[in-house]
Amino acid sequence: MSTILSEVSIPADDQGFVLMQCPLCGEFFKIKPEDYHAEDVIEIWCPSCGLKAENYFTYDVIELALKKTKNYANDLIYNEMKKWEKKFKGSFISFKAGKKPQHEEEYPIKYGIEALEVEEYPCCKREAKIKPIYKMCGSYCPFCGVRYEEH
Repeated sequence: MSTILSEVSIPADDQGFVLMQCPLCGEFFKIKPEDYHAEDVIEIWCPSCGLKAENYFTYDVIELALKKTKNYANDLIYNEMKKWEKKFKGSFISFKAGKKPQHEEEYPIKYGIEALEVEEYPCCKREAKIKPIYKMCGSYCPFCGVRYEEH
């Protein structure tokens, strides 16, 4: 069995931050991809609830990935059925592949959440974008989980 890789492009804002969403509390935040992939960042914490999750992909990213996967799988199945159709042509067994399945639209991801503000986390010397209310009330560092409150 082979592995098939595909990409879903997640756009960054003008400052290089990408949108994330906590699957536990539903809050949005933004971090830079280079911070997400940094060797010294082992896990990501939600700046709002302070909990860790396996991933922080938004619904739009997950939906696009599922559509790409479904379209690819349908193409593979249809192509295999076409092979069977040719193989059995002229024999005592009749087989028709039918119509090629319609692809689901794969709209590129666009984000309009700009109401997030940059918060500097001195503990890790990194930045994230969070809701202004969390800047006032306090938030958790997405890179180490330490509670940080504005003084």
